[in-house]
Formats: sequence, C-alpha cells, structure tokens
Amino acid sequence: MQISSDVDLTDVDLGRHARRLRLDTLVRLRWLAIAGQSAAVLTTWFILGFDLPITLCFLVIAASAGLNLFLRLRFPLSQRLRDRAAFALLAYDIIQLSGLLYFTGGLSNPFASLFLAPIMISAMSLAWQGTLWLVLLMVGAATFLAFQHGPLPWHPGRPLELPFLYVTGIWMALVLGAGFIAVYASRVSEEARQLSDALAATELVLAREQHLTQLDGLAAAAAHELGTPLATITLVVKELGKVVRPDDPMAEDIALLAQEVARCRTILSKIASLGNEGPGMLDELTIQHLVEDVVGPQRDFGVALSISSDGKGPEPVCRRNPGMLYGLGNLVENAIDFAMSEVRITLRWSEAFVTIGIADDGPGFSPDVLERLGEPYITSRGSRRAKVEEGSGLGLGLFIAKTLLERSGASMTTANAPAPEHGARVEVTWPRASFERKPRKIELA
Repeated sequence: MQISSDVDLTDVDLGRHARRLRLDTLVRLRWLAIAGQSAAVLTTWFILGFDLPITLCFLVIAASAGLNLFLRLRFPLSQRLRDRAAFALLAYDIIQLSGLLYFTGGLSNPFASLFLAPIMISAMSLAWQGTLWLVLLMVGAATFLAFQHGPLPWHPGRPLELPFLYVTGIWMALVLGAGFIAVYASRVSEEARQLSDALAATELVLAREQHLTQLDGLAAAAAHELGTPLATITLVVKELGKVVRPDDPMAEDIALLAQEVARCRTILSKIASLGNEGPGMLDELTIQHLVEDVVGPQRDFGVALSISSDGKGPEPVCRRNPGMLYGLGNLVENAIDFAMSEVRITLRWSEAFVTIGIADDGPGFSPDVLERLGEPYITSRGSRRAKVEEGSGLGLGLFIAKTLLERSGASMTTANAPAPEHGARVEVTWPRASFERKPRKIELA
C-alpha cells in the first residue's frame, strides 16, 4: 500500500481557525488596560498630587471603554478574528496608548514600555506581515512622542525635564525590544503552529486508515441486518417449491431463485465473519515479504533497488500494519527521489532487535538540517530527482512516517554516508518483541 508522501493541506482545515484570536481575549485585555490606566491617572492626581490634564486623559480612556462596549454589543465574544480585524484592534491600542502618553510626558513616562504588549500579542497570533506593520506603527508613535508631548506630571513649580539623550535611550530600548519580541515570539509561535498542523495531518492520515479498517465492522453489521429478510425470502421460496408441480413452467425459475438465495446466504456469512476471523495467510509477513510489499510499487522509476539480509535466528514475522507500511514506503520513496542510480535496503535481525536500513547514492542530507530531520516542515535535501511539483519536499511526509513508525515501537536514525562515499542513510530499528506483536488499534480523540 502506498500513500503519497506529500500531504496537501491547502483545502484541509487542520485547526487553524480555532487558533485565531478570540474577540473576548482582546476585550478582556483592554478592560484590564483601562483599569490600569485609570488607576495610574487617579493615583497620580489624588495621591501623588501631580498636575496633569485629567479630563483629556479620561477622554482617551473612555474611548477604549466605548470601543469595548460596542464590540460586546455588536459581535459575539466567542468570535474568532481574522488577521485584519485583530490587526486593526491592536493598532488602535497602540494609538490609544500614544494619546495617553502624549498628555503625560511622552517617552519620559515609564508606562511607555506598555507599547510592547500589542507587539507581543501580534507576534504570537498574527502573520509576520501584520506584526511588522504594528512594529512600524509603534516606532512611528514613539518617534513622535520623543519630540512632541506634554509635560511629565511632577511637583508643581518644579518641572522635570529629562535629557534628550536619555529619551533617545528609551526610544532605542523600545525599538530594539519590539524587534526582539516580534522575531522571537513569532518564531516560537510559528514552530508551534507548524507542529500542530503536522500532528493534525498525521491524525488525518490515521483517521483514513481507521475508516478502512472499520469497513469490516460495517460490512458485518450490514450482513447481520440483511440476514433476517433473506431468511424470510428463503422460507417463501421453499414454500413455493412445495406448491409448484415439477412440470410447471415456474418450477425452473423457483429452483434458480432458491439457488441464488443460498448463494447470498453464503456470501453474507463470509462478510459477517470478517471481524472474527483469525489472522489470514496475507495478514502475517516475514520481514523480507514486508519489504517486498513496500518496494514492489517503486521498482519502475529507473533506480536499481537491491535488498540484502543478515540475521541470527529465525526470520522475524509481523502482522500487517498500515502505519508501518506507510512509514517504510515513504522512506523508500524519498530515497528513490534523491538517488542517482541505486537504493540499497539492508535487513538485519537478532534475538533482540530488527533493523531495516535504507541507503541511496544521492547528495545526502544538508548538514544544517540533518539534526532536525523528522520535524515538520523541514526541507530535507537540496534537490529532488523525481518530484519537482510545487509544495513538495516540506518534510511533512517524513514527519508523518517517523511518527507512525515510532507508534509501532521503532526508533529512526538518519545520517550521511562517510567520505569518500555519498548519499543518505536511514535506519529503522524495533525491539523484536515490538516488531512481532499484533499492532494496536489507534483510537483518535
């Protein structure tokens, strides 16, 4: 059985919609900001006794409260926001904070560091383009506030004027902090999204395999349901056979009908017993038959395939496992894609372990990605000999293959051939007990 190693995720929802920002999240965070801004303004005015334009400050804060009320009344808070809508709301937060800082000292105000909060949220949840525009907006706002702003609230008659060099240092700290947060947080978030997509794709492949295995149970259930009406038909045919005389023209038709009814009962009895039959001849494979089953569909691609074996003790036998067949098939297919002329498959076994090695004479793995092979969306090599279509070579097929093989109890290692040889080497090793055990049914949540 062969399944394409390049899983097309273009038209498949892998949970990306569920990872969008919820409107309720931004509304709650803005209420928290409103409470903090109000507390800071009131503390400065009433407790510290510093002079500031309190009316203008609360007008700016009231604008955020009004926006929150509008969003709560107009939209369901459980709504997931598209990137443009989330970007607009985060851009508003930067502009609103800029207005508040404008009346309270500009970048001299220690609360200027709150500029970084919308950048962090954007980097964790939006595409990098949106985060870049928010960073540019923040840099523009910070630059404006460095030159144009009201006085910093301080003791009456003793205005506090910070040196411009210090304000420049604050500006640089905000710009560098925003850039670092944008790059670091977006990179961490992107890796998490890629891993989530790859795991979802793996579950999709396994779900399809599970649907195939469930057909046996569905067929058996259908056979059971059809058994009752077929028994009635059989009884009616027998009664008709007793009534009709042998020389009657209908006798031959009734005999044919009885024969076909018996045939249907035989077929249904076989279908009903599919889920109860023990392992058949084709359900158990020796390791050499397993590899031949994988290699067979790959022999017509202009690459020589050789299989050698070296084992101690009896040859290991395993149950037919779709995950194992897919994983090995993907590795062989990748080796053929990059091989120049030959792919060598080596089978080794002992009393403790079973190993399948796959080697090709292609360019090998790139040194910069060799240690990360098996992770999703890692391009494993520089060029493919057989596959050149758009979207191929993302490493997702290898990730799925590695995941399925590990679920069967195997471990996979990758390396390049030692100099002066060239090519890639992949080894899949099972404990013999895991290789020969009956594959477990995979239950998906």
